[in-house]
Amino acid sequence: MKYINPIQTRSWKILKNHFHIMKNVNLKDLFLSDNNRFKKFSIFFENEMLVDFSKNFITQNTLKYLLNLAKEMDIKKAIQLMFSGKKINETENRPVLHVALRNRRNSPIFVDNTNVMLEINHVLKKMKDFSEQVITGEWKGYTGKSISDVVNIGIGGSDLGPYMVTEALRPYKNHLKIHYVSNIDGTHLFEVLKKINPETTIFLIASKTFTTDETITNANSVKIWFLKNIKKKSALDKHFFALSANIQNALDFGINIENIFQFWDWVGGRFSLWSSAGLSIILSIGFSNFEKFLNGAYAMDNHFYNAEYEKNIPIILALISIWYTNFFNTQTEAIFSYDQYMHRFAAYFQQVNMESNGKSVDKNGKKISYQTGPIIWGEPGTNGQHAFFQLIHQGTKLIPSDFIAPVISHTHLKEHHIKLISNFLAQTKALAFGNSEISFLQDSYFFKENKKDLNKTDKKSLFKQCVGNQPTNSILIRKITPYNLGFLIALYEHKIFVQGHLLNIFSFDQWGVELGKNLAKNIYKNFSTIENSKCFDSSTKGLINFYKFFYK
Repeated sequence: MKYINPIQTRSWKILKNHFHIMKNVNLKDLFLSDNNRFKKFSIFFENEMLVDFSKNFITQNTLKYLLNLAKEMDIKKAIQLMFSGKKINETENRPVLHVALRNRRNSPIFVDNTNVMLEINHVLKKMKDFSEQVITGEWKGYTGKSISDVVNIGIGGSDLGPYMVTEALRPYKNHLKIHYVSNIDGTHLFEVLKKINPETTIFLIASKTFTTDETITNANSVKIWFLKNIKKKSALDKHFFALSANIQNALDFGINIENIFQFWDWVGGRFSLWSSAGLSIILSIGFSNFEKFLNGAYAMDNHFYNAEYEKNIPIILALISIWYTNFFNTQTEAIFSYDQYMHRFAAYFQQVNMESNGKSVDKNGKKISYQTGPIIWGEPGTNGQHAFFQLIHQGTKLIPSDFIAPVISHTHLKEHHIKLISNFLAQTKALAFGNSEISFLQDSYFFKENKKDLNKTDKKSLFKQCVGNQPTNSILIRKITPYNLGFLIALYEHKIFVQGHLLNIFSFDQWGVELGKNLAKNIYKNFSTIENSKCFDSSTKGLINFYKFFYK
């Protein structure tokens, strides 16, 4: 497949010219000029989700030009290559097959002449059997007691994804207490160890390579703590499990071969929650709910693979994002989940998006002259409204935002939920159209050369001015169920894939992350001699010396 610089395409040049028409557009005018705007710019998915992208700086022409870009860059061919197991992660010579993990039709997918579905189904069966033993109390700890707590030790995709899902699906959780340890800061582990009993706790060590420093450091500390309390090494077999692609490293750590749940190098860490890295999810909500979760993702996979460009939700949302980052020069995108259970959703996709598309070299090895991945951030509503929405409403930044909310709440506090959704709707309306002061202010002295006659009433109104014209996508979901959360996560995954392809970058490596890891290891190894080393800059040496002074 050809690797094309997007800005050299005919479609990009047309978009550039079209931008000069659209750059001063006002959302209020777009709605006033078209009573059917909502219908034209919204898509229903399976009667479970409504995606409304009408509050964006787009017309039907804009959408046509953006879709032409996707066609010219042949995104459909790229999708087919990913789904078929081709090695599209070229810098690591690997396929990108998280879609295989939720291939519910079980159709064969081959990697190096091996049908990976056979291995996937074997591991799924193993996870099902084990989780049922633990949940029912059949699996006993070393002293014969049933398991009460599960500690997942991982970082990045081995932590953020499973943690986000277990929180989002908390209404479906069982009696097991699930804990997550990620930070190498000992405080994180220390606080978890205070809450658990080694006799009734199992530890899931989630690391693709089983070499990730933070994870292995935490795992070693837990192992020492556990043996200090239990005093018999054979007890590890009842309490320690590995979720990894590196079987040998897990064995060397002391994990019993039967306690290793494999995943594969073609599963990117940030896309691994569908694999054995999601065992903590299964232990939290049960295997039948996990299957529904996979089914939801599979439904979105089918939509992404089969839907026409004009109705393909991930493609459209990806194109709108590129429209803002590369033509309106926006730097950030916000995600606001109006559901407290989904309080880690933005944090998870902060990683998935920024670790995937934070690149400055294209697939041809050339320095990029356009914008790639945006900065992703966000918090749950309504908390965000009382924190940083002020800047979006009246600041100087253009910040496209996604608003996500369930129509039906899991709680019985109906009045709370109606108020929550009222805030959701109010914010997207206010961001788009501003307040009623605008028409008055346009006629006020503020917009005229002579400002001396501006009276106090007019001045006070100026400070209340919210001009609106901030773009948003609204995503309403019937209810946050395992199935619906599955397709929502898959939607964002595919959006990121489309962005990466259209921007001509490799989305599935993360060499920048590896640099920091390697430097940290080097500093740690030379910590005692770093003061006299010529390998380190004066700032690093100075900071080390300050640390040593207080840590004697």
